[in-house]
Amino acid sequence: MRPEPAASLLATPRRQRLLEHIWQRTSLSRRQFATLYLTPLERYADLVQQFPASESHHHAYPGGMLDHGLEIVAYALKLRQSHLLPAGTTPEAQAAQAEAWTAGTAYAALLHDIGKVAVDLHVEYADGTVWHPWHGPLRRPYRFRYRKEREYRLHSAATGLLYARLLDPGIFDWLAGYPDLWAALLYVLAGQYEHAGTLGELVVQADQASVAQELGGDPSKALAAPKHALQRKLLDGLRFLLREEFKLNQPQASDGWLTQDALWLVSKTVSDKLRAHLLQQGIDGIPASNTAVFNVLQDHGIALPTSDGKAIWKASVTSDAGWSHSFTFLKLSPALIWEAADRPAPFAGQVQVEQEPEDAAQQVPAAPGAARAGPEPALSGAPPVAPVMMAAAADNGVGALLDLLDMAPATPASNLIPPEAATGAQAGAEGDPRGSMPAAMPTAPPAATPRPQAEPSGKDFMGWLTQGVRSRKLIINDAKALVHTVAGTAYLVSPGVFQRYAQEHPQVAAIARQEKLEAWQWVQKRFEKLGAHRKQPSGLNIWTCDVTGPRKSRRLHGYLLARPEALFGEVPPDNPYLRLANEAPTRENPAVQNDNDNDEQE
Repeated sequence: MRPEPAASLLATPRRQRLLEHIWQRTSLSRRQFATLYLTPLERYADLVQQFPASESHHHAYPGGMLDHGLEIVAYALKLRQSHLLPAGTTPEAQAAQAEAWTAGTAYAALLHDIGKVAVDLHVEYADGTVWHPWHGPLRRPYRFRYRKEREYRLHSAATGLLYARLLDPGIFDWLAGYPDLWAALLYVLAGQYEHAGTLGELVVQADQASVAQELGGDPSKALAAPKHALQRKLLDGLRFLLREEFKLNQPQASDGWLTQDALWLVSKTVSDKLRAHLLQQGIDGIPASNTAVFNVLQDHGIALPTSDGKAIWKASVTSDAGWSHSFTFLKLSPALIWEAADRPAPFAGQVQVEQEPEDAAQQVPAAPGAARAGPEPALSGAPPVAPVMMAAAADNGVGALLDLLDMAPATPASNLIPPEAATGAQAGAEGDPRGSMPAAMPTAPPAATPRPQAEPSGKDFMGWLTQGVRSRKLIINDAKALVHTVAGTAYLVSPGVFQRYAQEHPQVAAIARQEKLEAWQWVQKRFEKLGAHRKQPSGLNIWTCDVTGPRKSRRLHGYLLARPEALFGEVPPDNPYLRLANEAPTRENPAVQNDNDNDEQE
């Protein structure tokens, strides 16, 4: 890519409108605004150029970081108007410090993610020379990629490397004259929002509003997100499950209930089945923890938060026949799942949120003419239970920004995907991530992997493994692969490969519990009973491999298959980075345990 001057980057109509909005939220002349706001914003644009704000989450398109920076400043200044700062001081002191707190809010918002440029991205010039942001703005054609295995929270720690490049010493001198503001600003820039008081809250709320607007504030954007984005994969998976597997509005055994205004899905059911479906489609990076899945769904604007910002709702369901039970739910907007013409009939009973504020208990009918056991409270639309950015709109007038931030289409996110990251249909042309809602629900193909019957067996596992390897859903000989070629045969990493199977087949967990085992342990035992693996001369099942890379080494534990051709057809060459360890695993090795049947578990 070729670097552009800040004036060119900021010249688009949408960005000009954002700059105008930011100026209107200050009490400054154009000349003062240029010094305190426009100059830092131009330096920010100079530095971030066409970088995205994330790899596949929000604002994941060229120029996304600049858009997100302008949006969060605009949101933060709008929210700031509802606060008298610093809190607890006299009106005279608040008036005297007003402009400093307004500027501090803008700087905190603009700089909160700037460390990503230093630690998340690898940037180099055309000749291969590496560029770092402390070198100053890019001046020659450049390329960039996201670093693998980057540490998410490191960018907050890296902010201190760069904020002095955007703000002049005179601005620091000015802000340092207000101790409360100065302390709060430094805490935000260090990522310690819990110590930053109202300033930290403003930045968090503005960030959430910008992210939610980009990801899920408009259902058409979520549905039109590029197929490679995790957000789109999650949404397509939910739509498939609701079409093919989930049972809704059943009097008792139901996966969820659809009311007039919300879709309520039983939290554990949706997490287990969504993870299994996505893994069966060959989609990696899905968290193994249900709590992490809930957080991902909420972060991507799919699961709506409770009044205190949590993903999990507690509610009781009462059917028109009088049956009632309490569940933990994820709450979704029906517009994300169905178009109006395809939406199922709403539940004829009632869903009552437990422990919600009284003002959320507004009464509305569940369905025109439906038989009912009693009135049903409104479960969406009221400010206490709406999405973050809509709650802010209700209380702080941020709704006006939603129209402002939805004026022009952004660069398609697909342009960001490097060729080596695109696979299958993802390598083709993608639609505009901010395009219109598709006319019909996309049809997700059913999973091709064999599903175990009521009582899975080792053969089911081997069938799944063979299909996964041959379809390249399970990669081999990669840094994070679960299958390698070692000693002329297949090496199955334990417990990872068994955990992956159990995640894709959540029904195994119920069977395993009857034997007081973890799901992966149950699968491992069934595999061992199949006798498809090669044992050590000592009779142990587990083999240890040394993994040696260019910078570090480690050890793996796993199984060697007796007949690799059953898995591969033609056996690939051995992974040059793995070799069997000289010494056999010992009984004292905590990674290997034996039970009374001489079965080993890592």
